[in-house]
Amino acid sequence: MPRVTHFDISADDPERALNFYRNVFGWEVQKWEGPPEYWLLKTGSPVEAGIDGGLAKRDSPADSVTNFIDVPSVDDYLGRVEAHGGQVVQPKATIPGVGYIAGFTDTEGNVFGMMERDEKAQ
Repeated sequence: MPRVTHFDISADDPERALNFYRNVFGWEVQKWEGPPEYWLLKTGSPVEAGIDGGLAKRDSPADSVTNFIDVPSVDDYLGRVEAHGGQVVQPKATIPGVGYIAGFTDTEGNVFGMMERDEKAQ
């Protein structure tokens, strides 16, 4: 069953936001190695309940926090979203060496992301 496995925070000032999360919650921050500019957020031990996330510079004023659902096939699940009244808001995109992502809204207008992991993605 697909689960929420990652969250993505948008920030006008990434350094300011990263300092906030480090200082308030003690989250560990690691710069990601590839474009785009992105930071990984470790929120706790892998044996504790919870998920980790990331932070990027805000692209548009509407960007906020997006929860990502891990799916076996972005293409299949985008079809399911549309078949059940949701809308695709970000078409499938490739993150080289990581996999594929897409964004959608549910029937209530809530924004989510989905990710298909594939280290061979180019």
